[in-house]
Amino acid sequence: MADDRRWDRRSLLRGAAVVAGAAATAPLLGEAVPALAGGGDADALFRAGKFEQAGRAYDEILKKDPANVHAARRRGHVGLLANQFPEAEKYLATALKSAPGDQETNRLLADCYTRQDKFSLAAPRWRAAGEESYAKLFAAFRGEPYQIHGDTARVPWQQMDPMPLVKASLNGGPPIDLSFYTRVASLNVSAKAAKDAGLVAVTVDTFEFQGRTVTYYSGVLDSFKLGGIELRNIPVAWSGGEDGPESGDGLIGTWILYHFLTTVDYAGRSLILRRRTPETAGKARTAAARSGAGPLPLWLAQEHLLFSRGSVAGSGARVVALNIGGTGEMTASMTEETARRLRIRTDYDRPIETSAGGRFLTAYPCYPEEIRLGGATARDAYCYADSRPGGPGGPGREGFDVLANFSHSFYKPYHVTLDFTDMKVYLARGKAA
Repeated sequence: MADDRRWDRRSLLRGAAVVAGAAATAPLLGEAVPALAGGGDADALFRAGKFEQAGRAYDEILKKDPANVHAARRRGHVGLLANQFPEAEKYLATALKSAPGDQETNRLLADCYTRQDKFSLAAPRWRAAGEESYAKLFAAFRGEPYQIHGDTARVPWQQMDPMPLVKASLNGGPPIDLSFYTRVASLNVSAKAAKDAGLVAVTVDTFEFQGRTVTYYSGVLDSFKLGGIELRNIPVAWSGGEDGPESGDGLIGTWILYHFLTTVDYAGRSLILRRRTPETAGKARTAAARSGAGPLPLWLAQEHLLFSRGSVAGSGARVVALNIGGTGEMTASMTEETARRLRIRTDYDRPIETSAGGRFLTAYPCYPEEIRLGGATARDAYCYADSRPGGPGGPGREGFDVLANFSHSFYKPYHVTLDFTDMKVYLARGKAA
C-alpha cells in the first residue's frame, strides 16, 4: 500500500470515478489533529483555522528564530491556503534552505508551483517530497500547460442525480459524459475514454482499493473542450478497469476549476467557467451583492481540497470542507464525536456500511437543526455521522480541524461561485444570472 496521503488521493480519484455511492465520493473529515511541536500558540491558531492570526504568530517566531523550519513551513502554508504565491514561496524557500530534505516543505512548494502552472519547477519538488508519479507527470510537459482558448463556457447538466453530468470532448472526439468533484485533482476519465482519445501513459501506479488491485495511469491531454472553452496541454488520469454504470466517463477536478472563475449553478443546472480577469471577478462580486450573498473565505489545501467557514447546530463559525459536485443524498457529514458534542439527533438503529478514502466504515443518519454557510442554510436535513477513526491519513490530515463536509445535496437551492483570485466563495439562492 502507498503512504496514507497518496492512498487518500488515489482512492479518492478511483472511488469518485468508479465506485459510485454517497460516502465513497464524500470522504469524511474529523477533528483530531496530532499535537505539533515548536509553535505553541501559533500552532493552536492554525489548528483552529484562524489562519491570518496564525500567520502573524509564526512571523513573530521567525523574528526571534529565523531558522525555525516548522514556523517557516507553516507560515508558507498559510500563504498557500490563500493562493498568496509570492508569500508562500518566500517562507517555504526559507524552510527548505534550513532543511532541504524535508518532505512536507517540498510538497507544499511543489503544490505552490503546480497551482501557478510552473510544472518544470514543481517536478523536482514533487520528487523530493516522495511523489515520483507527480514528478514524472509534470516533467513530461512541453510548452505552456493549461492554455485557455475562449472566454466563457456555460454548459447545461444532463442530470442532477446521482451526480451532475455535462458534455465535453477529448482531443476533438465525440462528446462524452463527465461529472465534476472538488475532491478530485486532475481531469480523471474512464479507460474507454482514454483509449478513444489516444492517451499515452506517462506514469503507471498499482494500488489496493477496497480489496482489489487497481492500475492507475496519468498523462498529457492535448485538448479538452467544454462549451465555449478549450484547454490545451493539461494533466489527465485514467484507470485500467471498467467504470460503474453511474459514473459517466469521468470527473472534472479542481485543477481545471481553479483556472477559472467557476460558478456551479445547482439551481440553474449548469456549470459556468469564465476567464479569471478583474472584470469577471468584479461582476461576480456585484452579482453576489445584488443577491444578498456576502463573500466567504476560500482556502485550498492538499493540491485540490476546498474549505470555507460554516456552522453546524450552533457550533459557531468553523472551518468546513466544500465537497461540490460528486454524489450523495446527505447535505453534510461529520464524525460521531462531533454529532455527540453538538447533541445532534442521530439514528443509531439504521447504520450505513460504506467506505471513504478507500477505508470501510459505518455511518449513521443524523439531523442537525441547522447547517449554515454564510446565508445558505439547511434545517433538519439528512446528514451522516461516521465512525472513522483518527490516525495518519485520517481526520485532520490537513493540519487544521474540520467541523464537517458540506456535500452535493446542500447546494441544490443555490449557485456557488468560486473566485480563486481573491479566494472568496459566494452562495446565492436561485439560478445564476
